[in-house]
Amino acid sequence: MAPRPLVLLTCDQRTVDGTTWHATPATYVEAIVYGADAVPILLPAMGGAIDVDTVLDRVDGVLLTGARSNVHPMFYGEDPTPEHEPFDAARDATTLPLIRRAIERGIPLLAICRGFQELNVALGGSLHAEIQTFEGRMDHRAPAAPTDDQRYGIRHPVHLVDDGCLGRIVEADEITVNSLHHQGLATLAPGLVVEATAPDGTVEAVRVEAAAAFAVGVQWHPEYWVRSDKPSGKIFAAFGAAVAAHAAAR
Repeated sequence: MAPRPLVLLTCDQRTVDGTTWHATPATYVEAIVYGADAVPILLPAMGGAIDVDTVLDRVDGVLLTGARSNVHPMFYGEDPTPEHEPFDAARDATTLPLIRRAIERGIPLLAICRGFQELNVALGGSLHAEIQTFEGRMDHRAPAAPTDDQRYGIRHPVHLVDDGCLGRIVEADEITVNSLHHQGLATLAPGLVVEATAPDGTVEAVRVEAAAAFAVGVQWHPEYWVRSDKPSGKIFAAFGAAVAAHAAAR
């Protein structure tokens, strides 16, 4: 039996009780195991101290995880303000080069939440800091709730573009998703194609048009409900199939 493929997961760098940790939420790790049928490998946020190509030589896919931190606005030509915070410089230094190199090498990539925003910035796009402040926009921030099941509750629709890859994956032209973000795409990066939008026009999913392999980003959190929500499960299954195909070709 062939070994299960390896998927690289990005980590945050955090300081807790005076100790620095490289970590990612368990839901992403579990989604790779149960949704993509692959083995998760965590990439510490150490920037140029880790050679990206050495890592990519050994994995079959990349999952850009969500986080509480935001991409520093200097990477899209803006000055930082309190609205842009919090930051994670070590993660930025790790993920932005990783994204570009993974796409260049045709390694399957799935980007979620902060990862979705990283994908846009890495390829030359920009972000809005607080999209709920724009006239006509919904409040996409997480609801105040006592449990994660409530915070990650599926609550608003997104429209999937006609003939898009995401629509084919989930076999629908509209699905309902959760929403836990205050930032959003401003300028779409060259080479990215919109795959889904919220009712207020906010871009909710993209793909890399010229990518040689699966390269999709979503603003919502399919990892949280991967074992109970059909569209979420289908997204991870499609990513897993692309990862398995890459492993077989290797």
